[in-house]
Amino acid sequence: MRRLGMPMSDDTILRHLKRGAPGSAPSAKVIGLDDWSWRRSWRYGTIIVDLERRSVVDILEDRSVESAANWLRKNPSIGVVSRDRCGLYAQAVREGAPQAIQVADRFHLVHNFRLAVEEQMNLSGRSNGRSILSEKENVDAAAHRRHSRIAHRQYRDEVFATIHALRDEGLTYCEIERRTGYKRRTVSKWLKFESPPDRRRRPLIPTSPWYFEKFLAQCWKDGNRCGRHLFHDVNLQGYTGSRSNLERLLGAWRRADNPAANAPARTAISLGPVRDPETGHAISLVVAAALCIKPRGRMTDQQARKVAALKRGSHAFATMRSLAMRFNGILRGRLPEPLEAWIDDAIDSDLVPIMRFARVLRRDIDAVYAAIELPWSNGQAEGQINRLKTLKRAMYGRAGAELLRPRMLPLRHTL
Repeated sequence: MRRLGMPMSDDTILRHLKRGAPGSAPSAKVIGLDDWSWRRSWRYGTIIVDLERRSVVDILEDRSVESAANWLRKNPSIGVVSRDRCGLYAQAVREGAPQAIQVADRFHLVHNFRLAVEEQMNLSGRSNGRSILSEKENVDAAAHRRHSRIAHRQYRDEVFATIHALRDEGLTYCEIERRTGYKRRTVSKWLKFESPPDRRRRPLIPTSPWYFEKFLAQCWKDGNRCGRHLFHDVNLQGYTGSRSNLERLLGAWRRADNPAANAPARTAISLGPVRDPETGHAISLVVAAALCIKPRGRMTDQQARKVAALKRGSHAFATMRSLAMRFNGILRGRLPEPLEAWIDDAIDSDLVPIMRFARVLRRDIDAVYAAIELPWSNGQAEGQINRLKTLKRAMYGRAGAELLRPRMLPLRHTL
C-alpha cells in the first residue's frame, strides 16, 4: 500500500471490500444460475451471473430453493433466467421470479442426450468402456436392468475365453494386451483361473433389503406380499433403505413365482461386439456415444468409418444417431415447432434411456422452447465458475463467502 501511495492498512481495505460487496450491483435483467462446489459431492454454493454485462452479480453460500428464491424476490427486474437441467433452480425461479422466462442451457441438453445414448449402449456392455452393442429393445426399466446384468456376464465369459485362446496360441502378455485392450495385470490375473472369477459382493448393510432377506422370506412365505406392508414391517426391524430398493427385491420374487406373466414381450437379438474396422478392437461405449451426437461434417475419415460400422452393427445406434442429428438441427435451427414430433418419435423408439430423456424434456418444455428461440446460455456462468475455482484455490480454501464474494464481483460493485 505504501508503494501505491495509499496510507491505509490491509485490514482497512478488506473491511471496505466486505462492506461494499452486497447490494451494490446494478439491476440485472438476464442472469445465469449455476452451482459450484465448496467441497465436491458434499457442499455446494450458487453463482449468479449477469449475462448482458458478463460479470458476477452475487455468490450464495448454499445451493437451495429457499436462498435462490429469496435472492430473486429481492431483484424484481429479472426477466430471463438461464440455468442447467437442475430442477432445484427451476423451482426457485418459479417461486422467486414467476415473471421471468426460464431458459434451459443448450449444452446441457445435448450432454444429457449423450448420457442417455451411453446408458442405452451400456445395456449389453461394460461400464469401463469395452462395450457390446446389441439389438435389445427393452420396454421397461426392470427388463433394462436384467438384460444389462445378463449381457455383462456373457461379455465376461467371452473375454475370458478370448484371453485363454490367445494364450494357447503362444502369444505374449503384451500382444494379448494390444489385441484385447486389457492391461497386462488383468490378463495375467485371469489366466490363473480356469473359469471367470466371481465378483466380490459388497458387505450387506441395513440400507440393503438383502440384509433382512431371512425376515422378508419368512413374511413372503406366510403370505404377506404387499410391498407397503412389508416396507412398514422391515422398517421396524431396522431397515433404513428406500421402498423402491425393497420393491426391486420383491419384484424378483414375484417374477420367480409367476414367470409366464412376466416373460418379456420381445425377443432380444444378441449380436457380437462392434469393432473398429481399422484396429479390430471393440468400440467403447464412451467413444460411440460421442460419435452418435457429432455432425458428419466435423468428423475425421476414421471417425466416419467407425460410425458406419456402428450403424451396421446396431439398429439401436442407427436410431439414436438419427434422433441426435434431428435434435441438433432443432437446437441450431431456432424453430421449436418440430420438437413435439421429435419427442413423440423418441418415446416410440422403445429405447428406455431415450424415452426417459424425452419425457423429462416434455416436463421442461417451456424452458427448452426458450433455449431454441433465445440466444442466452449458461456459458458465461461456467466460465465464471472456472475463475472462482482459481481464486478459491489461491486462497488455500481458508476464506468463506465473505471474502470470496468481493474478489469475484467487479471492482465497481464493491468500492
